Amino acid sequence: MARWTIYATGTLSLLLLIVSIALLIAHTFMGIVEEKIKQATVLKNGTEVYEDWVNPPPPIYMQFYFYNVSNPLEVLSGEAPVLQEVGPYTYREYRIRENIVFHENGTTVSAVNPKTYIFESDKSVGNPQTDLIRTLNIPVVTIMEKSKDSLSILKQTFEAALRITKEGMFITRSVHDLLWGYRDPVLAMIHALYQNISEDFGLFYQMNATGDGKYEYLSGSADYMEFTQILEWRGSKSLEWWTSDTCNMINGTDGTSFHPLVDKDDTIYIFSSDLCRTLPTVYESSRTVKDIPVYRFAPSQNTFANVSVNPDNAGFCVPAGNCLPSGLLNVSKCKQGAPIILSSPHFYQADESIVKSISGMNPKKENDETFLDINPLTGLLIQAAKRIQINVHVRKIEGYEAVTQNIQTLYFPVMHLNESVLIDDKSAEKLSKILLTSRVVSNIPFIIMAIGIIFGIVFIVLVCRTNRDREEGSEEERGPLVRTS
Repeated sequence: MARWTIYATGTLSLLLLIVSIALLIAHTFMGIVEEKIKQATVLKNGTEVYEDWVNPPPPIYMQFYFYNVSNPLEVLSGEAPVLQEVGPYTYREYRIRENIVFHENGTTVSAVNPKTYIFESDKSVGNPQTDLIRTLNIPVVTIMEKSKDSLSILKQTFEAALRITKEGMFITRSVHDLLWGYRDPVLAMIHALYQNISEDFGLFYQMNATGDGKYEYLSGSADYMEFTQILEWRGSKSLEWWTSDTCNMINGTDGTSFHPLVDKDDTIYIFSSDLCRTLPTVYESSRTVKDIPVYRFAPSQNTFANVSVNPDNAGFCVPAGNCLPSGLLNVSKCKQGAPIILSSPHFYQADESIVKSISGMNPKKENDETFLDINPLTGLLIQAAKRIQINVHVRKIEGYEAVTQNIQTLYFPVMHLNESVLIDDKSAEKLSKILLTSRVVSNIPFIIMAIGIIFGIVFIVLVCRTNRDREEGSEEERGPLVRTS
């Protein structure tokens, strides 16, 4: 028995040693895998990482949804707007980077990122050239806001244009015109005297096949955590629209690429020129997309919260102290003075009073949330959706009562968009193989440990059997050689 105890104790010690060695080797192997990923995640000409950054393989789609106003006369008399959503009108988005230049021994790289939109009829509800939408007359509302407190020639010209053109608070235009631009009769008359005011208007006017300015990125060669982080935009390291240095900061990437080895505790920052700000996102959940493990990051409830909930948002109050309800962002300062208010579609995460002020708003997280699905090991973007709603601040304006009549003070939805991407099957299959290889490499020590444990168990069983057989045999041997009756 004592001998068996010695064998068992020795075997258990051996098993503990095997486990300790396996864990040490596993840590070493995983460290090797992570180091290889860090070394590969650098913007360097001629590498696959660089080529995918220049021309991302997964298809990107931009979907536009417009709100058709069902009761314009009632709105002018003071009733709540009744809106009917029309869409999507889907466009394939191509965004190949151009004018790429490496600087500072490859530590930074500059580029422009023009976006080109091609209409996809099979993914759309109708024809943007012929489908008509009755919506808010944004040029008229904008000029009213710009000229309301002045006696300038602009105001006199605008009043004359309103009388001649008979334009009012609402217009009916095709989807194509509202998106890509049309010659506005009121703006055309003003343009004759004010050349700096364009006679054309469109929500995405001059934004097809054009970029939003030159970016300078960090390549990641000095630190993998800096991979594709934006250093400058349009020659500046910060913005100038907001009322605090923190809110004017340009942080993070442009939302198309991220550093590897993403942790659940990370805050992933995205700079979006569409939003005129940096957008922080936090870990929300773990899931799989096309059998690829991902972490979902999304803006928190506090991101667009009112200052009473999130005091850090005071810098987004424009002008200073003029703070909007939760869920709204005043971007008029970066939209040439147009009273544009951004939100999530259907006022998702906005103050309940804003949602109830418009008939037809039914916010749902699965349809209206902006999110990023990132593979935590490689930092690759597997799936994402940027969802924004464009609203216009309307109210009764003194001096223009004939136009605004008795309209309520509202944040009036005009349209919302969904810019989305999903990894293509070819890229997903390739990434799955890479992840499988990394899992096999990192699990080799555990396989060795399992084999060691199995051998250890077999050894214990054999020792026990041998010891038992010896004990049974020893009783026979201790008996007399000759038995007497």
